[in-house]
Formats: sequence, structure tokens, C-alpha cells
Amino acid sequence: MSIIGNIIWIIFGGIFIFLEYIIAGVLLCCTIVGIPFGLKAIQLSVLGLAPFGQKVVPNESAGGCLSIFLNIFWLIFGGFWIAVTHLLFAILFAITIIGIPFAAQHIKLAGFALTPFGKSLN
Repeated sequence: MSIIGNIIWIIFGGIFIFLEYIIAGVLLCCTIVGIPFGLKAIQLSVLGLAPFGQKVVPNESAGGCLSIFLNIFWLIFGGFWIAVTHLLFAILFAITIIGIPFAAQHIKLAGFALTPFGKSLN
């Protein structure tokens, strides 16, 4: 079922989410300061391409204070708006019964986009 969901997801906009995250990740990795943020954007692109069947889990070694600092920095400089965009798409998809699974995936993406440091894909 997750393969069918991922194919439908890609056809109806998942490829655009993937491309946006991958371009942002590559651009962020061009600077030394942006490398951690670029790597998280690339992780978001993987989740944005095929969200069905993947889970976002907390890391065993979450990074402590550094993880909190990076999450705050991420939240201020774009993570909030990314999460709001995913929540708006979730609301739009939840209007129809057919779109509810896609709304759930957008909520998962919003949670990971809000605070990505200290979490990983499983």
C-alpha cells in the first residue's frame, strides 16, 4: 500500500516538494555554516519524495544543547514557514475523504520540518 501511496504522492506534487528541498539542501551545503542545515533539508527531501512507510524517530543521541540551538536557528530562519505550508496543505487535503492519508503525511512532514535536529528517518 505504501508503494501505491508514494506513486500517487509523487504524481500529485511530491516531486516538487522533493526538488525544492534538494535544491535548498545543495545551496545550504555550499557554505560551511549551512552544512548541517543542508543535510537536514536533504533528509526532508527524501521524506518529501516518499513519505508513506517512513517514520520520523528521535535519535538516541539527540545532540543535547547543540540540537536545541540548531532547532531554534532553523525555526527562526525558515522552519516555521515550511511547517505552516505543510499544515495548510494538510488542511486542504483533509477536506476530502480520499485526501486524508495525504493530509497525515503533510502533518508528519510539518513536524519534521519544524524541529528536524535530534530526529531521523526510520
